Amino acid sequence: MRLAGVVGARATGAALVSLSACFILLGALVGLREVIGSQEGGGWSERRSEMVEEQIRARGVSDLEVLRAMASVPRHLFVPETLQGRSYEDYPLPLEHDQTISQPYIVAFMTELLELEGDEKVLEIGTGSGYQAAVLAEIAAEIYSIEIVEPLATSARKRLAELGYRNIEVRAGDGYAGWPEEAPFDAIILTAAPPSIPQPLIDQLAIGGRLIAPVGRSDQELVLLQKTANGVERRKSIPVRFVPMTGTAQEKR
Repeated sequence: MRLAGVVGARATGAALVSLSACFILLGALVGLREVIGSQEGGGWSERRSEMVEEQIRARGVSDLEVLRAMASVPRHLFVPETLQGRSYEDYPLPLEHDQTISQPYIVAFMTELLELEGDEKVLEIGTGSGYQAAVLAEIAAEIYSIEIVEPLATSARKRLAELGYRNIEVRAGDGYAGWPEEAPFDAIILTAAPPSIPQPLIDQLAIGGRLIAPVGRSDQELVLLQKTANGVERRKSIPVRFVPMTGTAQEKR
């Protein structure tokens, strides 16, 4: 009986070790974003819920996947530490290198206009801190994001990896030319404003795909393009204010 007890204890111990290994593996696969709600403290989860209800749903954003993504991504981890207390408030915030993280409502609104269903390949121009890419990655299958400021691209790549996002590729470069080797894209989103939408991005949009971008210099508005077999349909949306798209986009003025 004692031997059986020892064997049973060893078996139980082995099972516990195996179970622990499974939890460790699960944590590595899921990443930090899945445990943030229960461990982050500071009321961040509640503040995200309030942001979604009061700033986003109340303004008419109704896509359930977009609302879920906005409630899931820890926005406070995508802003400078000194601004974390303001991360869920209803306005954009400054980042390093004269860049910004967009107002939560605008992030949700632009994402909703892409009409993502879950299996898309999406191109983002202007990674910034990686927040918009994270929101997209909660919904779509593959995200390719380009950031012209190399230190921002490096820090965003590291941040997204630490948060467990495995479906986002970030590279430093001029987004004007897009990412031709990965084209076509089902959706393209610009988070900086060119004077006009770069033709290479339109060329890299798949038939049926949608592109959303702030367009203009001092006066900007969101423009939605949809590519069809017969050409490109263009629709203007709301007035906005984004940082200008730099690089080749400025040279094309």
